[in-house]
Amino acid sequence: MAIRKSKGTTPTERLLADLCERSFLKLWSYPNPFKEDGDELCDLLAVFENHVFIFFDREGRQLDKPDKDPMVNWERWKRKVIDDQVRTAHGAERYIKGGRGIFLDNQLKVPFPININVDNMIVHKIIIAHGAKEACERFSDDNVYGSLAISYGNVDSMPSSPFPFLIHLDKDKPVHVFDSHNVPIIFNELDTFFDFSSYLDAKIDAINSFDGLVYCGEEDLLGHYFSNFDDSKKCHIIGPREKKFSLVAIGEGEWKSFINLDIYKNKKLADKESYLWDELIQKTCQNTLDGTLLGNDSPLRGESAIHEMAKEPRFSRRALSAHMMQSIRDFPETGTPMMRNLSFMPSFYKGTGYIFLQIKIEGITDYDGEYRQIRRNMLEIACGAAKNKYQYLKKIIGIAIDAPKFTDTNSEDFILMDCEDWPDDLRAQYEEANKVMGFFNSSTLTLHEKKVKEFPDIEKSPPMSFGNERIGRNHKCPCGSGKKYKKCCLK
Repeated sequence: MAIRKSKGTTPTERLLADLCERSFLKLWSYPNPFKEDGDELCDLLAVFENHVFIFFDREGRQLDKPDKDPMVNWERWKRKVIDDQVRTAHGAERYIKGGRGIFLDNQLKVPFPININVDNMIVHKIIIAHGAKEACERFSDDNVYGSLAISYGNVDSMPSSPFPFLIHLDKDKPVHVFDSHNVPIIFNELDTFFDFSSYLDAKIDAINSFDGLVYCGEEDLLGHYFSNFDDSKKCHIIGPREKKFSLVAIGEGEWKSFINLDIYKNKKLADKESYLWDELIQKTCQNTLDGTLLGNDSPLRGESAIHEMAKEPRFSRRALSAHMMQSIRDFPETGTPMMRNLSFMPSFYKGTGYIFLQIKIEGITDYDGEYRQIRRNMLEIACGAAKNKYQYLKKIIGIAIDAPKFTDTNSEDFILMDCEDWPDDLRAQYEEANKVMGFFNSSTLTLHEKKVKEFPDIEKSPPMSFGNERIGRNHKCPCGSGKKYKKCCLK
């Protein structure tokens, strides 16, 4: 059954919905959900695993009157855009925690399609504030982008701000406030579930660890976060590693300085290849929303290959995509009627691995009815053979396609094999099935090890080629996208 999502009711809501559509939240985000009384719960609700993201999008034009007292205008804007939404966000959190019904329509006929476990959920309350950027830039030449300054602390002991464009928020009931300038930055730089939630978690940890956290713009806090890596915890953090300080203040211009560093530019170049992974996810998510996804996968319930793929962080997607692209390049060019190429790739998450299977079969007459069933059976056997070889695996995600070297169109099959429990009869079953296929035959295996850095040193890649034939800029890209090479993986 197709799922019809709202696109947002205002221009800024539509912008927010579009940002979510293009990020990791495509299948898991829904604009304008409704409560049991028919009123809107929030402007957008996204749920992935046990994380619940509650978005409120508000625009105020009170600051468009530069001839008026700026403090009066500011207080009016802040009351409508920030203060009222903070209270509403807390109310939405209470409503969800109460386990009450959520719907996609105001007739209450279409339930919210994702189950929310209120016992272990992590709630992120996010306000997107519009209408202050130009006024903020007019107020101070020192403001680089016109972003709102944010301060978290004990609201009872916070002094009143003597100037506008600084928002005081309660550290005991934290709400995130993004603005017109930095919300696209946040979504573009943190466009996977792992990266987005890790940033918000680090921010909450800093808010809880220090008496006060102050920064001149959300983008400046993000620049600090990217520059501040804790080797002992293997993650980015906000503030000093030692928690003995009482106040952390992030100055103006942190983001502007960071994006001019070579490490940032190198990362953006390296990340381009990773979007092959996103393309696979987005395509299958759209099929789910359209009601055209075949099989018994349940992406909305978390029981699917696509759900597991969507968990991968950006730098991991880069390595996975690079391996897939290399496998596509290396597919044998022979006249043999049937050929295959199998790759095993580790996930960022321990105990999880990926099988990537390419197949070339000539003389196919019944593609959907016969051939794809053969391909699915081969993929299942390959996943079972991988478990027999790598006993540490608890989950295996299988991806099968037609070898892009030999086709202008393609399709994908996915398998999620939950193999934490692997009794002897299953082991024997896949050992027997694999006798014909010979997957993971030690005589044909080659091992490649590669260290992946989130902020890498860029090396020049060799020209993409099939065998000895160099791929021209106007040839179709071998990644299978159907686009010209210069507009796809070369861009």
